[in-house]
Amino acid sequence: MANNLLKAGYKMTVHDVNCNVMKKYSDMGVSTKQTPFEVAEASDVVITMLPSSSHVLNVYNGPDGLLQGGDLLTPQLFIDSSTIDPQTSRKLAVSVSNCILKEKKENWENPVMLDAPVSGGVVAAEAGSLTFMVGGSEDVYLAAKSLLLSMGKNAIFCGGPGNGSVAKICNNLAMAISMLGLSEALALGQSLGITASTLTKIFNSSSARCWSRFNAFNPGSQIIHFLLYNVFSMFSMHSCFLLGKKSGGGERVRESLIHLYMFPRACGAGLVLSRICSTILKYAQCDSDSYNPVPGVMQGVPSSRNYSGGFASKLMAKDLNLAAASAEEVGQRCPLTFLAQNIYTEICNDGHETEDFSCVFQHYYSGKGERN
Repeated sequence: MANNLLKAGYKMTVHDVNCNVMKKYSDMGVSTKQTPFEVAEASDVVITMLPSSSHVLNVYNGPDGLLQGGDLLTPQLFIDSSTIDPQTSRKLAVSVSNCILKEKKENWENPVMLDAPVSGGVVAAEAGSLTFMVGGSEDVYLAAKSLLLSMGKNAIFCGGPGNGSVAKICNNLAMAISMLGLSEALALGQSLGITASTLTKIFNSSSARCWSRFNAFNPGSQIIHFLLYNVFSMFSMHSCFLLGKKSGGGERVRESLIHLYMFPRACGAGLVLSRICSTILKYAQCDSDSYNPVPGVMQGVPSSRNYSGGFASKLMAKDLNLAAASAEEVGQRCPLTFLAQNIYTEICNDGHETEDFSCVFQHYYSGKGERN
């Protein structure tokens, strides 16, 4: 992301706890600072991306943090692209807006904040093809959109503060539940005597494939038709939409999630052994045709390289913990969320935390790889 900002011509100042990263950018002629506060003092816009809510709070409010300038701040805009709980995003947005700019810039008297987590992973970050889910003021989002699009190909406004975080945890919740359903159907199919490669061919050309798409999109009316059917994926999507709504996202988050299911990955999933496996997972979000979890069925995906690379199971477990905590806080029934949380926690406890989240096929369902 930082490299793409440089390519776009932005002048940057960098801070990272990893000294090697600091040296890398220093050798490239990029200004580096020893603390987040020093970065803030030298910047008009600050972008953060950190592992957890506690890290974000420390970088903003801790010793030498971004907000340690008191009520007077230099940056006019803070963008946090971390995947954290919506409550933390909203609290930080209030803290930032309660400050005053040292120098009035254009029509802004107070600094503002956007929560803008991303979808796409390391590969999309390097390619500049990330999708940003943005919460905050719509005017601020529009002002920052060109900056975001220098690092990604899509920026979707999700509504007020924290709604970007709501969209992200709901998106990853659907992804986890769908991967579990896909892996379960594949493993069952293998146990009943049909190969995963055969099931993949069936699903990729049959009703078990996902139909999450625009029927029409008109800039004036923005008509969106969301087609979603049958048991497993319907529960998955209902959980996400209801959690998003109860977490304060409302209709904006629902529309944003529809956009997300369209853009980051081609939909499709599930594998069929007649109607048995088809009922387990029909119209799910993980793609059998672009992210198959069975070793030997598809090249260029984590399952083809012993589940290395991709999206680590420990990160999926973290995101599921965020979803579960949010569901409990708002009193939303999300049984599949807690089931997925328990499965990925078990996967991590068994020593597979650094492997791609599709490894559940092998390590939880005891599925078998296939020769090409």
